Amino acid sequence: MTLQSSTPNATNTDAEVWASIAKEEARQEEQLELIASENHASKEVMAAMGTALTNKYAEGYPGRRYYGGCEYVDEVEDLARNRARELFGSERANVQPHSGTQANMAAFMSVLEPGDKVLAMSLDHGGHLSHGHTKNFSGVFYDFHSYGVDPTSERLDMDKVRQQALSLRPKLVIAGASAYSRPIDFSAFAAIAKEVDALFMVDMAHIAGLVAGGAHASPVPHADLVTLTTHKTLRGPRGGMILCPKERIVKVNSALFPGGQGGPLMHVIAAKAIAFREAQQESFKRYAAEVVSNASALADGLMEAGIRIVSGGTDNHVMLVDVGSVGLSGAAAEDALHRVNITCNKNLIPFDKRPPMEASGVRLGTAAITTRGLDGGDMGLLAGWISEVLRAPEDETTLTRVRGAVAELTGRRPIYA
Repeated sequence: MTLQSSTPNATNTDAEVWASIAKEEARQEEQLELIASENHASKEVMAAMGTALTNKYAEGYPGRRYYGGCEYVDEVEDLARNRARELFGSERANVQPHSGTQANMAAFMSVLEPGDKVLAMSLDHGGHLSHGHTKNFSGVFYDFHSYGVDPTSERLDMDKVRQQALSLRPKLVIAGASAYSRPIDFSAFAAIAKEVDALFMVDMAHIAGLVAGGAHASPVPHADLVTLTTHKTLRGPRGGMILCPKERIVKVNSALFPGGQGGPLMHVIAAKAIAFREAQQESFKRYAAEVVSNASALADGLMEAGIRIVSGGTDNHVMLVDVGSVGLSGAAAEDALHRVNITCNKNLIPFDKRPPMEASGVRLGTAAITTRGLDGGDMGLLAGWISEVLRAPEDETTLTRVRGAVAELTGRRPIYA
C-alpha cells in the first residue's frame, strides 16, 4: 500500500522526485526495519510536516519573535513545549533543536566553556558521535574523556566510572548511549557527578520513548540537562529536544538560538506536538512494553541459535550481535541481511579489533517492527531467519527462501494499513 504522498495528482508534477518517494515507501513496507534508531511515524505526524507551517520564519521563542505574523506558530510551539513537559515531568522544554546533535551542542554551550573537561561513554563501547568524537564539534571544542564497559560483563561498572571521575574532575558528566542494551543507573551517575562537583547530563535519544512509556527509568529527576531525539523510540518526526529545570532554560534557549540555530522548523514542531500527544496515550505505554519484550525475545532466540549477544541480552530496544561468533564481519552481515529485506547496521562491539566500517557486530532494534505489529511469536521466526542467513550468507537457496518468508510476513503486517 502506498501513502497519499506518492499518489499522482494535479500538484505533484515532479515525476522524478515522487517516483523516488514512492520507491522508498515501498521499501519500508517490504523490509523489516531493525535499525535501532529508526521507526515509523504516524500518518498524522507526517501530515503535519507537509503543512503551511513550513512557510513561516519564527526566529526566537513564543511571545519573543524576530518576525511578525507568529501568533499561530506560537500556539503550536506552546502546545509542543507543554506536552513535552507533561510527558516527561520536566519543568522546562526547548522543542526547537533540528536534531539530537544540535540539542547536545546547545546543552554543552549552556554550561561549558571551550576546553572544559567532560566525561562520557566511549564511542567504541556504545557512546554517540556527539559525545567526543575528534571530528565532531564536541571533540573539537571540549576536552572529552571516556568510560567504557567491563571486559568480562560488557556492562558499565559504576565503581570504575566513579574512579575516573574522581581522577579527572570533569565539569560535566554525561550518561547515555546509542548502542548499550542495559539499564542506565541515573541516580548512581548523579551521585558521582555531585561528588566531583560536576553537572550531570543525560542523552536519552535512544530510550526516550521507553522513558515516556514507563519501560525505562527516567533521568529527568536526576539530571541538570536531558537531551533526546523525537524520531527513535518516541516515534515522532526527525528532530531533537532539551529538557531542564526552570533555572537553566534561559541559558539553554540562548545557546540554541542564536547560539547554534536560526529559524525553527515550525512544521516539524507541530509534528512533535502530535507525537507527544500520541505518547501520552495508554496504547503507547503498551507499545513501549512490547518493544522491550520483543527485543528480549529476539535476543534470546539468537542466543539459542548459538549467536553471541554482547552482555548476554538486552533490557531495552537494542542489542549488539557479535557476528564474529559466526565468522562474519558486521559489514558482511549487514549486506547479507539486506539481501533478504532485513535492514540493520554494522556496529563496533566493545574491544572490537576491526575498523568501524567493517566492525564485528550488527546493531538490531525492535522499535520499528513493533510499530508494524510484530509480536513475540514473530521474534522466534525472525531470530531463525537471521541465524540462517548469517550462517549461509552466500547460499542463494537459503536467501531466496528467507526473502520469501519475510515478504509473507510484511504482507500480513503492513505499516500503514
